[in-house]
Amino acid sequence: MLRTADEELTIDELAARAGVTVRTVRFYSSRGLLPPPRLRGRLGLYGGDHLARLDLIRELQALGFTLSAIERHLARLPEDASPDDLALQRALIAPWTDEHAEDLERHELDRRAGRHLDDELVDQLIDLGILQRIPGSTALRAPSPAMLGVGLQILDLDLPSEMLVQAKAIVEQHTAQIAAELRELFAANVLRPYVERGRPEDERERVRATTDQLRPLTIQVLVNGFQRAVNDVIRDHV
Repeated sequence: MLRTADEELTIDELAARAGVTVRTVRFYSSRGLLPPPRLRGRLGLYGGDHLARLDLIRELQALGFTLSAIERHLARLPEDASPDDLALQRALIAPWTDEHAEDLERHELDRRAGRHLDDELVDQLIDLGILQRIPGSTALRAPSPAMLGVGLQILDLDLPSEMLVQAKAIVEQHTAQIAAELRELFAANVLRPYVERGRPEDERERVRATTDQLRPLTIQVLVNGFQRAVNDVIRDHV
């Protein structure tokens, strides 16, 4: 069903449509996650934009986002984002987010690493982006906990730190460009046509299945493509 911003729903109707309680709607509103309702006299009326935001909030919660993280994410969205804009945002997020950052005290970090990490090792992991400092906290953040072991293996190679930092910059530059182009390609060819057709019910599961499968397939293609490129470079140089 196509959701339009000018739908008129009472708070009870909004809660029922979104599958949450009225109390939850009021709580989200108090935290600024939902814009204020439009007033008709003393009656507050909600629209498709509110419903789409609730859908997005529930999707982010299902992915493990904390309330604070959801607040930060929504704060980056335009205040006048339409239901279709929010639907695109929700669909683009879902297939790519399957791991969540962890905040670790130093003893927890040592336990996770399986050994003691001195300050020099920690600083190197920060330089590589494996760990991040948290202002005002003694804990360290691992944006991708699975990468901690990889980062330690890289440091065990005993390569120059400057080389590792430069290699990180090269990888980030090119992967960021690939990710941006693939995201736009998917949005233009799958998500936007679906939204423009009014998000028909009979296509919803197909689009969801496509987005769910996109991440692992894309990663496999990227890895295979990179392996072939490395082989080509080695062959050319030899």
